[in-house]
Amino acid sequence: MIVGLGNPGPDYRETRHNLGFRLVDRLVERWRAEESTDLCRCRVWRAPGAVLAQPQTYMNRSGWAVECLLDVHGVEPDRLLVAFDDVALPLGALRLRPRGGAGGHRGLESILASLQSDAVPRLRMGIAPAAGTEPHADLSAFVLAPFAAEEREAAERLLDRAADAVEVWREMGLEEAMNRSNG
Repeated sequence: MIVGLGNPGPDYRETRHNLGFRLVDRLVERWRAEESTDLCRCRVWRAPGAVLAQPQTYMNRSGWAVECLLDVHGVEPDRLLVAFDDVALPLGALRLRPRGGAGGHRGLESILASLQSDAVPRLRMGIAPAAGTEPHADLSAFVLAPFAAEEREAAERLLDRAADAVEVWREMGLEEAMNRSNG
């Protein structure tokens, strides 16, 4: 199961905070996944051997929706991959990990609390401003803004690399995906 985090609605579609949703969109296209019944307040697609989802709760309330999906589909948390933006990583960086804390990300924090475990594989996609630019005083405004024109190409490349990493995870496992994607 691949869950991309984001916020529902057209106002958030192109924001930095919706990279998880955009990754699921990319995988739906690549895999020609069929949209399924909305379950657990999530948009859900099925592809052979995979379920893709976008919780339609706001980011910081993703936990209930993800826990519900895992229960409905009988998927263990270690067979889940949560994809989301990460302001602690530079734009374009990927980090795939099998477990860990939320690192300040409210969506992941909600999921870890609902599942009562930190053993949830995650794919962090970097969105931090380029080196040498001023950090943003209002983090919320930064993540809820669209990418600047000069960042869009890097964001698209990041999504392609993230989709490739998910495919390696799906076909060869987490360790191989980490070996190929991290760094």
